[in-house]
Order: sequence, then structure tokens, then C-alpha cells
Amino acid sequence: MTSSVNAPLPARRPLILVHGLWDSPRLFNRLVRRLDAYKWPVLVPHLPHRLGAVPLLTLAEQLDDHIRQRWGDDASVDLLGFSMGGIISRVWLQHLGGARRTHRFISVGSPQQGTLTAQWIPRWLFAGLADMKRGSALLRSLNADPSPLRDVDCVSYFCRWDLMVVPGWQAHLPLGTVRSIPVLSHQQLVAHPRSLDVLLQTLLRD
Repeated sequence: MTSSVNAPLPARRPLILVHGLWDSPRLFNRLVRRLDAYKWPVLVPHLPHRLGAVPLLTLAEQLDDHIRQRWGDDASVDLLGFSMGGIISRVWLQHLGGARRTHRFISVGSPQQGTLTAQWIPRWLFAGLADMKRGSALLRSLNADPSPLRDVDCVSYFCRWDLMVVPGWQAHLPLGTVRSIPVLSHQQLVAHPRSLDVLLQTLLRD
């Protein structure tokens, strides 16, 4: 009988981690260290947003380029987007055809219904930030037809006391599982050990 200690780890779907505003790939270092124990194939692309000036569709197109360069056009993937990265990910899924190759999408602290903190930002100056206004043209288009997400396992996590996404309890997708993580701030959604435990359990779920 083969020892379970020496049994190979099961193959994992490639995972893409998408950072948000004022972040970089370093945001996910703690999560990536945990994933390394499972030999997980991970892509953490850098998407320069110029302090929120770059439209989110442009960033989604850059994300698409990164994914295609790494894994081609057809490999099935999982996707996790934090904050603005969750909107970029959703644009890729719904507007750029990413949903057809995505098994699971985890939205973490993402203003899927917009955030009041972006409400007074002029689009001509910060187009990416303006895309996250409540009622923005981009969010209206995404929420008007979420049907591309119906075959994707969608999971949303939010922080009730989030001061970046306001109101925090609306930081979720229009379908799929929705759950609050009991942490005290936006950044703790991807940094606190409690959050990391929840995210890893979700990724490991069959």
C-alpha cells in the first residue's frame, strides 16, 4: 500500500489573483505563501492603474493578455479579485469572454454595486475610479446582464465596516454565495489570518 504521506498532491486549476487600487501583486504575498504548500499554479499580474486614471475595461484587457500569455486561450482557471480587482475581473468574465473558461470567481471586498467613496470623482481625471461610482455606466452594463456568470461558481466576501467600499454590505455579486468576514477593515479581507483561512478553504473546495 502506498503511504499517504508520499502521495502526490492533486492537480489544481490555475489561479489568477487580481489586485486593486493603490495595490500591487505584493498584496497577495501571504495568500501565495499558503498556496505554495499545495504546489498551486498562480498568476498575480501587475495592472498599472495610474492612481485610478486607467479605465477598468483597459485593465481587463491587460488582464486578458496576461492570462493568454501564461495559459493560452482555453485552460480552465479560477479567479480571485480584491477591491477594484474584483470589478476588473468581472469585466474580463462578462465582456471579454472569460466566463467560458472560469470555474470559480471569488470577489473580495469589491464594489460590485459601486461605492459612495467614488461618487464625486470626475471621469475625465480618474476614469477607473469613476467606473466604480454607484450607477456608473460600466456597473450598469455588468448588472443588467449577469447571465455569463451563471455557469461560474461565484462567491462574494465583504466587510461590514469597510470604509473603502461604502456601503460594505453591498460589496457582492448579483448571484452566488455571499458571506461577511468578521474583520475590521478593507485591507484585512486579504491580510488577516481569519480571512486567509476562509479564502483558502473556498479555493480548496471541490
